[in-house]
Amino acid sequence: MLGIRSFWSELPTAGRWLLSTVAVQTLGRGLTLPFTLIYLHEVRGFGLGLAGALMSLIAIAGLVVTGPGGSLTDRYGARNVLLVGCAAMFVGNVLLAFATTPGLAAFALVLVGINFGVSWPAFNALIAAVVEGELRQKYFGVNFALVNLGIGVGGIVGGLYVDVAEPATFTTIYLADAVCALIPAALLLGPLRHVHGRAAQPDDPAAGAGATYRSILREPAVRWLTALTFVGVFVGYGQLEAGFPGFGRQVAEVSTTTIGVAFAVNTAVIVLLQFLVLARISGRRRTRAMLVMAAIWVVSWLLLGATGLAPGSALAVTGVLAFTGVFALGETLLQPTVPAINNDLASDHTRGRYNAINAAAFQGGAIAGPAVAGVLLDHDLAAAYVALMVAGCLAIGVMALALERRIPAAVNGVRPDQPART
Repeated sequence: MLGIRSFWSELPTAGRWLLSTVAVQTLGRGLTLPFTLIYLHEVRGFGLGLAGALMSLIAIAGLVVTGPGGSLTDRYGARNVLLVGCAAMFVGNVLLAFATTPGLAAFALVLVGINFGVSWPAFNALIAAVVEGELRQKYFGVNFALVNLGIGVGGIVGGLYVDVAEPATFTTIYLADAVCALIPAALLLGPLRHVHGRAAQPDDPAAGAGATYRSILREPAVRWLTALTFVGVFVGYGQLEAGFPGFGRQVAEVSTTTIGVAFAVNTAVIVLLQFLVLARISGRRRTRAMLVMAAIWVVSWLLLGATGLAPGSALAVTGVLAFTGVFALGETLLQPTVPAINNDLASDHTRGRYNAINAAAFQGGAIAGPAVAGVLLDHDLAAAYVALMVAGCLAIGVMALALERRIPAAVNGVRPDQPART
């Protein structure tokens, strides 16, 4: 508790405002995230294939606008871009609440995707503009825990409230999600109206060498971090919403209730352990935290793979729950480190583009992960699926070591006044 108080007292006022509403903002997302496919298929009557294709529009739209979003962030400021994203999210959810045709649903989901695509680099750039040094790493970690708390609570509330026999219940949760999108807009137009998150362009042409995406991607550290992010999401978040539930149902043969409880376990571990993990990795090389994360994820995937040896049994249920708990521990190491390295590599006037590149890698992994999982599981290649995930985790370890050799110690989380701890 003392660590939490100390962290809060060290935050600048703008950082406190940003952090204080995160859980409430993401509560709306939690209300709708687990149920959009169900809503489109069972409530609006769209075919399952069509509903899945419509869902993919979120990631596709986000990926398309991420690059322009990063450039606009650097040019016009994170605050202005975030306001555009909030508006898109609000309108998208309102339209989705009443979408009775595939065309209207598609337009609504594209707007939601636009929000995610532009808001991610803008929000990370805004955080980096108001929080500096080692405190930035802690901020990213705590923010991640609060995001999971909001989504987790929202998912529980939504699960208890919605009913496919009552379409109005789904209308309500999408309208609630729209209202939650107005909370960050209110902050940016109110107490944070002076925090624009925009840096002046340097007069020295040499200082502006990172002014294009091509020049940024020429940096070896950026390329390694981008590849690591893609693979991390491919074997991580890209599997949580597709590969893991599919494996749990088809191979481990556990109930949907078990899958739901497993997600609750994942959220609980993140919320309970994130601050403890932050204290443990403070002052240590961030790349070494990634190595530990990769090892933890190997264990988690082996646990899930073992559930296929005793499908439908209590051991399978235990293994599925253990997978999400162990996997969550790895998540608490990934989320503070990658954004912190990325923003410490960037200069003030290129931060939007650096975050856009990292966001694009994340979204690419989130698109490729479910697609590959679907093919492997559909062809009953469960062993190959688990082996691929383990190989991906080992690749993360290799890339973390390669990245370590290409970034300064300060960017790697080592304080200048002390030797690096491993």
